[in-house]
Amino acid sequence: MPRADFHQQHQARAQAEAQRLFEQKAVLQGAWLNWVASQIYALQPAAYASMVRRELACLQQSCEK
Repeated sequence: MPRADFHQQHQARAQAEAQRLFEQKAVLQGAWLNWVASQIYALQPAAYASMVRRELACLQQSCEK
């Protein structure tokens, strides 16, 4: 499957997953970083994990501004 098609097909799911992970930041506080890293590491395929990682980075930047 071409990358653009994969991205389009999984974009909404990646955004929802990133939001779910981000919402746990306040709950887990200092333990969040290790927890979220393990969650992303477990995602398959790697292209999807990268999408979630990018969406999560976007959420963090929006929150820090």
